[in-house]
Amino acid sequence: MKYISYIFVFLLLVACGGKEKKPQEQIQKEKQLPSLPDFNADSAFAFVKAQIDFGPRVPNTIAHINCGDYLISKMSNWCDTVIVQSGTLTAFDDTRLNFRNIISSFNPQSKKRILFFAHWDTRPWTDQDTANTDKPSLGADDGASGVAVLMEITRQLNIHKTDLGIDIIFFDAEDWGMKDGGPEAEDSYCLGAQYWIKKPHVKDYTADYGILLDMVGAYNATFRKEGLSRTQAGFVVDKVWQMATRLGYSGYFLYEDGGWVTDDHVYVNKINIPSINIINSKPGTKSGFVPHWHTHKDNLEVIDRNTLKAVGQTLIGIVFWTEGI
Repeated sequence: MKYISYIFVFLLLVACGGKEKKPQEQIQKEKQLPSLPDFNADSAFAFVKAQIDFGPRVPNTIAHINCGDYLISKMSNWCDTVIVQSGTLTAFDDTRLNFRNIISSFNPQSKKRILFFAHWDTRPWTDQDTANTDKPSLGADDGASGVAVLMEITRQLNIHKTDLGIDIIFFDAEDWGMKDGGPEAEDSYCLGAQYWIKKPHVKDYTADYGILLDMVGAYNATFRKEGLSRTQAGFVVDKVWQMATRLGYSGYFLYEDGGWVTDDHVYVNKINIPSINIINSKPGTKSGFVPHWHTHKDNLEVIDRNTLKAVGQTLIGIVFWTEGI
């Protein structure tokens, strides 16, 4: 992800306080449903560690190749189909990036589909750090956490079957973008997602909605309702936040408006798949993100199993208690 803007949010806060009431009465009236599959936080944590053990997953490196092979192998063991888009993309600095979008599916014949996605590459430099800024980050939270949560969800879906069509995409070349933010930098990020919306893995692909996970593993994470998510896919935001509340995770999923984030969901929304971004934000920081964002501190020490659990269990609830729709 690139940058976050709070200009619109400031105006909204002035107008209406920036908060919504939690739908407690609605939740209490909902009927009791069967037990959910249990999202295993230890398993998800192990998937984070497995990724960062390869090193920074920067395109054109051995670590990137080896981690990609690992992800393809794992997803192939669990899913009905795995399709890999590969080739080269040109970055803003004219670097040719070897990329792989890894697209895994359950029930590919089903018309009712939801899309989960995250990026699996890491940034080639740590421009938010104060030392060794030309060295890459391990990306434990920024990249690996979202992938790990989706891997554990995928593992559970292999055990607990559903008729719902589910696609899980690990987008590549998301984080090789300009160091300085601003509108002119937007399209320098999310290159794998931009490729996919032009050349989807299935002709005329569509889904009922999409959910992006980006930086979903840190201690004391707070997920606010990101701007584009609210305006383009408000019903999905409501669905996810209400499920999180029902499951006891309202301390993570705050009923507050967040800033506008340029991320993979921006491009998925452009092909009329209403998509949201679940992303850890900290309005009191300079960047609007967590302090370890794009620094060398984004390592395994920032990852909390409880946060992984809150996000993963919420999405499992979406699949099995609402049948995804």
